[in-house]
Amino acid sequence: MVASLLLMGPGLILSGYVAVRRAGMAVLYRPISLPDQQVRHDISYIEGSTDEKHRLDLFLPQGTNWPVLIFVHGGGLTSGDKSLHVFVADVYGNIGRCFAAAGIGVAVINYRLQPHVTWRQQVEDVASATAWVYSHLRLYGADTGRLFIGGHSAGAHLSARVALDPKALGRVGLSPETLSGVIAVCGAAFDLCDNQTYRFCHRLRQYEQRFRCDDPTEAWKTEASPIRFAAAGAPPFLVMYPEGESKSLQRQSQLLHEALRRNDVPSELLVVPGEGHCRMVLALSRPDKIAVQAVRRFIENPCQPVAPVRGVADLTTA
Repeated sequence: MVASLLLMGPGLILSGYVAVRRAGMAVLYRPISLPDQQVRHDISYIEGSTDEKHRLDLFLPQGTNWPVLIFVHGGGLTSGDKSLHVFVADVYGNIGRCFAAAGIGVAVINYRLQPHVTWRQQVEDVASATAWVYSHLRLYGADTGRLFIGGHSAGAHLSARVALDPKALGRVGLSPETLSGVIAVCGAAFDLCDNQTYRFCHRLRQYEQRFRCDDPTEAWKTEASPIRFAAAGAPPFLVMYPEGESKSLQRQSQLLHEALRRNDVPSELLVVPGEGHCRMVLALSRPDKIAVQAVRRFIENPCQPVAPVRGVADLTTA
């Protein structure tokens, strides 16, 4: 459960969680209410599957024709769950209620975890959940022509892969054009070929454990990197990280943002002041926080800059 608030690398595991705990959930966590009839739990997104990791929760606004956000949880690809509770905090459910209360439908999804599956199967799970949301949420009143995907930590990596790699959605009969935008929060492993990332923090071994998949060559780094699919025609991105993020993860977000911009993909990079890696996931359910305000503005107009970049350190040439 501790690792469920994490990103891809170690280092942040206990230290980040303890920081959140010491800060006090009563201060960071503000529960959002939503009528029970606007919530659906544990819907299977793969027909016939009995795996609890093939489940999602829906948080539905009132009325009709509202946009939809598919939210993918973090956990380093090895842990995490849509129903994560830390003390009194319903971490991801509160994100769903927060945006549904603001008129944005949310599907918080599960996916199978390593080592029981590989990263490729995790991408397939997220793509399958996306296809289910696209084909079913109209029945609940959604405008699936405004379909967004996003996530925190490992969830940001998986969201970016599904949105950028045409094969990911192609396997379920969709394409990246199905998506109106991507919200990548505290992401990592966007570019596994970047040696500078490893010089900031020695994590190569941890990335290998998640992505090599017994490849005897170094090709796994390219194969597993979503950044290589950054190309004209990809959906717009909001790339976001806290100013307290580690340098290696800041760099990964900057590399993704720059690759998208080089290929004429609309991308905005937002550095959120006053937060750290683990605090960010709680900030995503606080309407008074910059992160929530930025996401709402992005969903309203994904091609319009959400805010000026604040506190960016130039790590791309460091």
